[in-house]
Amino acid sequence: MSANSPSTSATSNRSKLRLAVTVGDVAGVGPELSLTCAADQEVQKRCQPVLIGPGEVIRLNAAKLGLQMPEVVSFRQLDRHRDKESLVVDCGHVPLESFVPGRFSRHTGEASFAAVDFAIRESMAGTFDAIVTGPIQKEAWHLAETGFLGHTELLADRTGTADYCMMLSGKECSTVLATIHQPLADAIESLSVPLITRAIRLAGQAMELRHGRPPRITVLGLNPHAGENGLLSRGEEENLIGPAIQQVQEDCKKHHRAWRITGPVSPDTAFTPAMRGQTDVHVCMYHDQGLIPLKALSFDDAVNVTLGLPIVRTSVDHGTALDLAWKGTASRNSMLSAIAMAIDLCP
Repeated sequence: MSANSPSTSATSNRSKLRLAVTVGDVAGVGPELSLTCAADQEVQKRCQPVLIGPGEVIRLNAAKLGLQMPEVVSFRQLDRHRDKESLVVDCGHVPLESFVPGRFSRHTGEASFAAVDFAIRESMAGTFDAIVTGPIQKEAWHLAETGFLGHTELLADRTGTADYCMMLSGKECSTVLATIHQPLADAIESLSVPLITRAIRLAGQAMELRHGRPPRITVLGLNPHAGENGLLSRGEEENLIGPAIQQVQEDCKKHHRAWRITGPVSPDTAFTPAMRGQTDVHVCMYHDQGLIPLKALSFDDAVNVTLGLPIVRTSVDHGTALDLAWKGTASRNSMLSAIAMAIDLCP
């Protein structure tokens, strides 16, 4: 795939959305999940999924597992194939003579990186309405010397975004994280009013877009029982979380938004059935505070969303599952959910 592929303006006035679906590291389960989802009739009704990755390896995967293989086209041919239910854009090269399913390499890392990089660039240019990313192998990106740890860092860099955060969403609940991949002591130390305000604001915007109504937001406290008015805390609820909630509420009044924001709520009751029934999204202070309940309740259908980007990006919430790769037994539920979420979040 040429790094200088031209952008196209012919994607305006189209009848349905076009999604860039990067297949992830081809040594893992990404290719088979992408192929099965691209062939799904409900998916094809709502969008045109364009799989992005090394065409030869995707074709090999389809042949091995007896899956439907979409037509492989060049970037320049995309708009001549609007009538196709799904397509593959060949991007990246993995030598077949050295490729082994279940074993990532520098080549698989280079290919998965190139696919994501291409999808970001062309989504920014308007070629695609959204990106859905398959699972990558971070070690493979390291072997390929990409200079990026993973999707989020690359997305932020390529889109020039500094104000972003992570949302994990499943059928039972959605969680937005104020801090992400940090040791717990560092995450607590890094909490601030602007950081928490950003998480609440981005969570509300995403839920308003998704549901088409004012969102219902529950903000968790940091400490047991939300600090018990300072008895079980060092003042985080009073000095950080409460003021952040108040700031967003004041902004909502100023802009005539009817957002309902509740908190700080005790973390041990925030995910009870009753609380989930009156909440669209939980804003959590650190990684495991949001991820443990999310994965306990929605492990098989959870979706990872990067909020704050100028483009829509969703992802499966699981890894490459190398032990299941190329066996045709991996669940496609998270990928289907990621596609559905991407469509819902498109303006």
